[in-house]
Amino acid sequence: MNTLPLVALVGRPNVGKSTLFNRLIKKRVSITHDLPGVTRDSIFHEVQGDRLSYMLVDTGGIVPQTSDELELDIFEQVREAMGSADLILFVVDGRDGLHPQDEQVAQFLRQSGQKVLLVINKIDGPEQEEILSSEFFALGFAMQAVSAAHGFGIYSLRDAIEEALPEQALPEALPKEGVSAEDGVQAGRKIAFLGRPNAGKSSIINALVGKKRLIVSPQAGTTRDSVDVNIVQGGKTYTLVDTAGVRRKPKVTESLEYFSVVRAFQAAKRADVVVLVLDIVGGVVSQDKRLLAFLDTEKIPFIIVMNKIDLLTKDQLARARQEVVHDFAFCAHVPILYSSSITRAGLGGLIPLIEKLWQQCQVRIGTGELNRLVKLVMERHQPPVVKGRRGKIYYMTQAAAQPPTFVFFVNDEKLFAGTYVRYLENQLRKVFRLDKVPLRMVFRSSHNQK
Repeated sequence: MNTLPLVALVGRPNVGKSTLFNRLIKKRVSITHDLPGVTRDSIFHEVQGDRLSYMLVDTGGIVPQTSDELELDIFEQVREAMGSADLILFVVDGRDGLHPQDEQVAQFLRQSGQKVLLVINKIDGPEQEEILSSEFFALGFAMQAVSAAHGFGIYSLRDAIEEALPEQALPEALPKEGVSAEDGVQAGRKIAFLGRPNAGKSSIINALVGKKRLIVSPQAGTTRDSVDVNIVQGGKTYTLVDTAGVRRKPKVTESLEYFSVVRAFQAAKRADVVVLVLDIVGGVVSQDKRLLAFLDTEKIPFIIVMNKIDLLTKDQLARARQEVVHDFAFCAHVPILYSSSITRAGLGGLIPLIEKLWQQCQVRIGTGELNRLVKLVMERHQPPVVKGRRGKIYYMTQAAAQPPTFVFFVNDEKLFAGTYVRYLENQLRKVFRLDKVPLRMVFRSSHNQK
């Protein structure tokens, strides 16, 4: 699967890496808010540039020659960044000048052999640039002077990043519009398998392929990167992507595993459909719920596969099904399949279920039909009164597919939340048979009554 280039911010503590990270992604992201399964010292975010997109990673501050265990762990993460990144942004503090720790970090970066761009931060204008940048020439890297706090030099830095990155290849996915691939075989979907280590992702892919294409081991964490396998089923070619297992945060202690998690989430966001594989024997744990929340928030079409049912008795399976329904009530639209990679039970229905889900992702509903539904639901159940005002829906339209996105034009968007929004979503699902797909609902204040 084609993944985005990786750009890593590195440097000693307190040089402004996190401020620069927020400036480059054009939003404020708390350093303590990280995606499920990754360490608290690094966060990542996709950046959409003018020419290409890339994944930006903010790492913890490097303290060379330290004996502190936490600082050593951070340093190991950054060492992995040196080997994984397509470009390293080496951030220094222009006000402090060239610090001995900067020289030590520079030495490690030279040894990495990776492409490095030196970013001299805290330069508040062109009048300071020449004076405060001069001593950094000794490091021997290409340089950009910026002020992450005030925005000076940021546009030039964005251009320099895009120029330094390789041109993005065309996506490896086969065509999505049913175009013939070869010998009458049609294009299928790109399917990413996500889940905790040892849930059985690789085993399920091997069972679907019919041969042992991927390494399977009882030792958790065997898969360290995304691996693509193509299968043909029902006259279509599907690309199955096996991703690294996503562990809960305290378990992500190796730097290699952190970047495996980054790639796993990249694969999930770039897939047509995600298959979330869970271990039914171990039950649903907090990390499973965090993965569900990630997929639900990102509105990624996904299917839950409860694996290893061959290890349960009939009564145990019945109890497990009840627990699953209870635990996943907050995303009741998500299809759930019960399977065994050993006996292949349930796996025959996986690809057909993916096709049904994908078909719902493509649905386009006319504005006339939607507004007839609005009139009907308003007659049945009016919006509640909030602080003396009742919400009104003037009209609605579908703005996009993949996933279906509906825009409601209302008198005041603040009056629409909670139970009534869920009521509207349930009506959309029921009337237009959108029972498996994530829906995005947007409310916009408007005084234009159609």
